[in-house]
Amino acid sequence: MHRRSRRRSALLLTAAIAAAAPLLTACGNDAHPGAAAVVGDQRITVAQLENRVDEVREAQRAAVPDDSQYEQVVAKTGTLTRDTLHGMVLDRVLHRAARDAGVTVSRREVEGMRGGLEEQAGGPRQLETAWLQQYGVAPARLDDNLRVQLEAQKLAQSLGTDTSRPEFWQALSDASKKLDIDLNPRYGAWDVQKSGRVDAPAPWLREIAAAEVQQPA
Repeated sequence: MHRRSRRRSALLLTAAIAAAAPLLTACGNDAHPGAAAVVGDQRITVAQLENRVDEVREAQRAAVPDDSQYEQVVAKTGTLTRDTLHGMVLDRVLHRAARDAGVTVSRREVEGMRGGLEEQAGGPRQLETAWLQQYGVAPARLDDNLRVQLEAQKLAQSLGTDTSRPEFWQALSDASKKLDIDLNPRYGAWDVQKSGRVDAPAPWLREIAAAEVQQPA
């Protein structure tokens, strides 16, 4: 009897994993295959996400040629893929919120901000290294990141607040709702209220739990 029960349990687990397998590789909506996320009418493909992660890893490797030190850097940034996707989505949310508020950022403003930061850091190379280490931003993406920083600052100013206040984050939450963000379950889910990525239980774990509950004694 025990052998039959264990066999039935194994079959239930196998069926649950098999049924959930498509959810592990597809986006939350089958209409968006190959997408890491869908933000409004824009797709962030898995390939685009992987390219961004590769850019950071290559920059980290160039900055830390020693093998053991590089391994330590990789270990400290083990959530790089999820963090990168979070940033890619949040950039779009922030851009939408800024657009809705009539906020724009000029190239000259980006150059001015970069010049000031380079002076503080001790030079262009030092600034790129600092942004790579602190924020996981590859040198090639530094200007894009500074533009986002300026958008955030100007959006907060337009709202009469700052980026730490609830009013600012409410604007991002409103933009998140308008964009109807859909993350691939392998990367978690998008919390509209927090305007951020959150970890979500794997669908197949829920299937297994349900199968175990239904298993006869």
